[in-house]
Amino acid sequence: MVDSPEIRRLLEDQLRLSQRLKARIRELEGARHAPIAVVGMGLRFPPDLDSPDRYWDFLRGEETAVSEIPGDRPGLRAVYDPVVGRPGRSYVDRGGFISDIAHFDAEFFGITHREAKLLDPQQRMLLETAWEALERGGVAVRRSERLNVGVYLGMMASEYSERLEDSSRTRIDPYYTTGGGLCFGAGRISHVMDFSGPVVSVDTACSSSLTALHLAVRGLRNGDCRYALVCGSNLLLSANLMVSLCQTRALSPAGRCKSFLASADGYGRAEGVGAVLLMRLDDAERGGHPILAVVRGTAANHDGAASGLTAPNGPAQQEVIRAALADARVDPADIGWIEAHGTGTALGDPIEIGAIDGAVGDAIRARGVPLALGSVKARLNHMEAASGLAALAKTVLMLRHGEIPAAASEADGDLNPHIPWDRMNFTVPRRNGPWPRSLPRRIASVNSFGMSGTNVHAVLEAYEPDEAEEAAALSTGPRRELLTLSAKSPEALADLAGAVGAYLNKAEPAEMPSVCHTLRAGRAVFAHRLAVTGTTPAELAERLAEEAARRPLTPVTPVRSATLWLPGDGEDTGPLARAVAALADAFPGLRPALDGAPDSPGDRLTRLLGRIGVRVRRRSGGPAGAGTVRLEWRSERDGGTRSVPLVGDAPEQAPELLLDALAAWFAGGGDPRLDALRAPGARLVADLPTYPFRRVRFWIDEPLEPSAGAADGTATAEADDTGRPAPPDPHDRDGMRGYLLAVLRDVLDAPDEVDPGLSLLEIGGDSFIFTLYLTKVEEHFQTGTPPEDLPIDIPVAQLVERLIDHIAEMAAVPAESRA
Repeated sequence: MVDSPEIRRLLEDQLRLSQRLKARIRELEGARHAPIAVVGMGLRFPPDLDSPDRYWDFLRGEETAVSEIPGDRPGLRAVYDPVVGRPGRSYVDRGGFISDIAHFDAEFFGITHREAKLLDPQQRMLLETAWEALERGGVAVRRSERLNVGVYLGMMASEYSERLEDSSRTRIDPYYTTGGGLCFGAGRISHVMDFSGPVVSVDTACSSSLTALHLAVRGLRNGDCRYALVCGSNLLLSANLMVSLCQTRALSPAGRCKSFLASADGYGRAEGVGAVLLMRLDDAERGGHPILAVVRGTAANHDGAASGLTAPNGPAQQEVIRAALADARVDPADIGWIEAHGTGTALGDPIEIGAIDGAVGDAIRARGVPLALGSVKARLNHMEAASGLAALAKTVLMLRHGEIPAAASEADGDLNPHIPWDRMNFTVPRRNGPWPRSLPRRIASVNSFGMSGTNVHAVLEAYEPDEAEEAAALSTGPRRELLTLSAKSPEALADLAGAVGAYLNKAEPAEMPSVCHTLRAGRAVFAHRLAVTGTTPAELAERLAEEAARRPLTPVTPVRSATLWLPGDGEDTGPLARAVAALADAFPGLRPALDGAPDSPGDRLTRLLGRIGVRVRRRSGGPAGAGTVRLEWRSERDGGTRSVPLVGDAPEQAPELLLDALAAWFAGGGDPRLDALRAPGARLVADLPTYPFRRVRFWIDEPLEPSAGAADGTATAEADDTGRPAPPDPHDRDGMRGYLLAVLRDVLDAPDEVDPGLSLLEIGGDSFIFTLYLTKVEEHFQTGTPPEDLPIDIPVAQLVERLIDHIAEMAAVPAESRA
């Protein structure tokens, strides 16, 4: 028989086990519904909206983005006929077009000019907007670190490659596949930036990019990635889809979406490319990333056996809204805005409003406060695969600013009479207004439906920052800060310095620590550099302008290590010890380097420098006299030696001297990790100027008539009049060397001479380029070259020399023996 103490012990054990199991269940349930932070955005919307700030200004205004078909889309213009229903014709001559889709900074992304011309402009714009989203989110892309970023892309068409097609197929080369395939839009982002997370391309027609959001949220919650880029893309480059949509009468003859209006008569098409960066909320808060809004929940489903494949299904739409609210654990009565799909079609709008009413209508009527709704399509038109991303970005901005922009104007006329507005507590606002103050939370949701039947709904909430942290940032007194900038060219660096200087001239002093922290820790580092220190935004702006005016045009050469001169034996180390203590007080992020057993001040300073990425060799008895503590390194650019003090006459000078030393080290080629210099309360800032991409035109004109040659004479370097020298004698090494380099430049379509000291990979080439290169060489010479003898990661000079050897050997073999 079990005695009472034994029974008590068993019960206590069971109670502890039960408590652990319940805690684990709560943990797993919390992870399944974990909130997701929106930390950065990059976009290209019509006509020329290229930043979140410009997009918000547009949303608060009154104009639309609708315009005539631009001149560089002759195919769309050629099929226009105002008579509705004419076979093979489009009755639409207007839409939402991006003003410039041809220009791209190929060199920034390491892409050859040849490949850049053949890339669908969507891929180019996705690279740029993804980079901007990362910069605005405070994520520095360092290829050596293989960031755990997942890429989720919604994209339904790639029409640019159609202009390479003809009956002879002579214009199709290896880049026809990678330049236009839907999967390569997402894959190229991850490849160029060396990410390790999952890569997913989604095509659910008009709900593609919000489906990508749904998958990204699941990926982050499951731990598939630390960061997630949600991307959407849509360009109107071919007449084929336009004609098809007109044959179904899906498009408005006016070329404009009239969401929820009585005059609605179909949708207007639009272009758009963008990227939104997500993180788990707890990760974003720990890292001090900007949090623009919070995704509370998402859901996706399908219409199933509706009345038609492309027909909307009201009950299915209700289901997906309810599922998203359940995932978000949000009461429908708390919703203050619904960003509707709202294409402006006679069938779709009433079904969507009915579904919203069925899902949340009772809760809205019970609370009394009307629910505002609208669609950005009324202003931008319908971006199709990218429409969900445009709606998401709009909703994020609304939550961040606490304002609801007008969803229709007074001039738009009456609302759709087929929607029973009188029994619904819904409103379509006609003017801008504040978020309803009577609602306890600032919550909005986004609808997106695809022609394929896929429905998606997302629930978002405004982020409430920690008041104590904000107070800490504001209470920080004036302090000296280090500001660093870098770029891949002197022109880009000058532009970036000008943009940052303009920002600083408008900034408040309390913003300066966050601005400098963002530019130091949230930006990738390139070879053209500037670094300045100052105590006010105006001082930093002035010094930045001065430094930019006198910086050399040559890039820096990496400096791997420096010499730390310390006091010699018998010298007083008291000043050094007090200086190290002053550094720990000024920069709390450096304190972990000083933890552990007591050791010498020199050891502590060495570890402190190591924490910010400065590797040093220690020497005693500095060159400038006893007791001097200095950092010294050799500049590869000018061959000189730079020496800067770290300890001055007073300990309190140490923080200022360290910042000056790090400025010189960074500008001279060092690669410090400066996040540990973060001031108390400083956060990464989302609104700073981003990298100024160079604008170089890469474009293949659209042929109106089939032809066997290149579309514009520049798409594929096939012409014989390339300017290359005539093929030389195979045994003339100098002549062969010049010829082979000229052929390579021609294949790369490079604007300048090829640097023979770099490898083919380093100048943007790949196995496709190498194959094309060998093909061109073999038009005149037998190479007999096994691929393993010509690796593309060796310098071009070595590659050419090996080719010359093989060609000379083959030329010495009689033709009948070669056969």
